[in-house]
Amino acid sequence: MTRNTMEQLTVPVNESDHTQGAHTAAITLVEYGDYECPSCGQAYPVVKELQQRLGHQLRFVFRNFPLTSAHPRAEPAAEAAEAADSQGKFWAMHDMLFENQDALDEESLLRYAAALGLNEAEFISELESHTHAPRVRRDFMGGVRSGVNGTPTFFINGIRHDGGFDLDTLLNAIEDEIAESSN
Repeated sequence: MTRNTMEQLTVPVNESDHTQGAHTAAITLVEYGDYECPSCGQAYPVVKELQQRLGHQLRFVFRNFPLTSAHPRAEPAAEAAEAADSQGKFWAMHDMLFENQDALDEESLLRYAAALGLNEAEFISELESHTHAPRVRRDFMGGVRSGVNGTPTFFINGIRHDGGFDLDTLLNAIEDEIAESSN
């Protein structure tokens, strides 16, 4: 496992985070991600597979880290995910965005909101007024303070994972952490 103990998650996982899995899970995997980032798109099915394989042992946390200079549609997409969250559909929108990375324009975001059954007027209003921009910025700044400088960046139980994000590498790192924490 590649661990850099100098790079720790400075903002602990808390009740405002988007999480899947029990808070009592042996492993908490935090991803700082960007919906337009091709590497994040490659990591998306890997995380899904990890969740399936590890089940109740894994809690997954997603935090926004839009790299706006490289990905101009990442921040609006992150705000769209947060707007969906205000209607209880964060994870559905998160998945929709990663599964449709090549279509993150405003028209597509509205189409996704409709497909998810969101209140479209509320969704549009929140996007136009950038209601969720402070949340996206807070996630981003927390990542910066934790040493995140690219996406995807993963933290396993609060320690940055500096290895690859392919299934075998991440799974091995997580299994090493499970073994280490049970000793």
